[in-house]
Amino acid sequence: MSKATSVRIHESWKKVLKDEFEQAYFSAIKKYLVQEKQAGKTIYPPGSLIFNAFDSTPFEEVKVVILGQDPYHGPRQAMGLSFSVPDGVPKPPSLENIFKEIHQDLGIAISQTGNLQSWANQGVLLLNASLTVQAHRANSHKDIGWHKFTDAVIGKISNEREGIVFLLWGGFAKKKASLIDQMKHYVLSSGHPSPLSANRGYWFGNKHFSRTNEILEGQGKTPINWGIV
Repeated sequence: MSKATSVRIHESWKKVLKDEFEQAYFSAIKKYLVQEKQAGKTIYPPGSLIFNAFDSTPFEEVKVVILGQDPYHGPRQAMGLSFSVPDGVPKPPSLENIFKEIHQDLGIAISQTGNLQSWANQGVLLLNASLTVQAHRANSHKDIGWHKFTDAVIGKISNEREGIVFLLWGGFAKKKASLIDQMKHYVLSSGHPSPLSANRGYWFGNKHFSRTNEILEGQGKTPINWGIV
């Protein structure tokens, strides 16, 4: 892994992903990001939060994976956790719909904050397929190597863990099902929580949050508290 002191990632992931960090494609990602910054471009999230999902949820503690596509590309939004925004930042529409479904599914009051750090702390890996993005340019880093890296992450979880619940929302995420051994793990799929999909009936009513907890409890694991305190 990079020797940059600003990068924070849990030791468990450093061991699991050691081979990936040593690949030429990963060096190319780092080089690309350095060049972008030298060119004066703004990259989200901040460097210290690029691996926040991995720093917040140790490999051995992963119970659920929620896969997003791309970090938020507006100021102050991206924090290295898929769908999550820091305290004090307005909730994007997709996140608002996630909370609405949680309310419908479990009766939990809709959170005033969009900060999902408490989920990550309970074993929910909030993984974006791309870990960085250029400001105001959605999916601008989808071709720099991140997808190869995060596909490897999914593969490592699939191969080395058992009984993980993967929540795949929308067409992009559903394509990742091929990376998951569904004889060992659980895959719950639905439409994306974005307004375009949700308002067409592809999101609301999926009950993914109660179903996830039923699966976890069936394995003797502690369920996720989907409420944000």
